[in-house]
Amino acid sequence: MPERKTVGQLMEEMRLKAGAQNYHGHEYMDLERFAEDTRHMIIFDVLTHDSPVGWKGERTRLFLTEAGYQKSLENQEKGHIKILSHAKVRQGHLYYDRSDQLR
Repeated sequence: MPERKTVGQLMEEMRLKAGAQNYHGHEYMDLERFAEDTRHMIIFDVLTHDSPVGWKGERTRLFLTEAGYQKSLENQEKGHIKILSHAKVRQGHLYYDRSDQLR
């Protein structure tokens, strides 16, 4: 009997078939996305070896609290990361700032 897949696994397969990218960090349907205090999702490039998150050259997705997002903005100002995409998160739903952002 074939193994049954969750709705999240099926959605991830369809996203990848449609050409979506897989990033380091949190997966698209990660449980962090649905945490009560999660307010932001960012996709960013790590620019330096001194970055507190990830390795230089990685493209990463993170679901963040308000405090985590502010810390990310500070790291961008310091030149450690470059935020490429941002979405507000409410009850697991993503609301992108612009329609042409990375997903």
